Amino acid sequence: MQNNAILLQNLSLEELQELIGTSVKNGIQELQNEIQNKDNSEELLTREQTCQFLKVDSSTLWAWTNKGKVKAYGIGARRYYKRSELMECLTLLKK
Repeated sequence: MQNNAILLQNLSLEELQELIGTSVKNGIQELQNEIQNKDNSEELLTREQTCQFLKVDSSTLWAWTNKGKVKAYGIGARRYYKRSELMECLTLLKK
């Protein structure tokens, strides 16, 4: 069993503040990393961004969307693509 106990008996006020500050900073950093990973996976890309991401022409993207190879989401005439779904659509080619 791991012992994470801290003895406060011989700790100065500055050392205690530093210890608490370090713990809080580490917790915040972990939370930021977790949020960033979730944000990147659900990021919406425009048509132009999707074409750049996949390195294809807009006509190819249009054809793939119509064939159901990639999913598009829309608001009015605008179309968006989820980065995570684009990554899932990529398949490993056999050699």
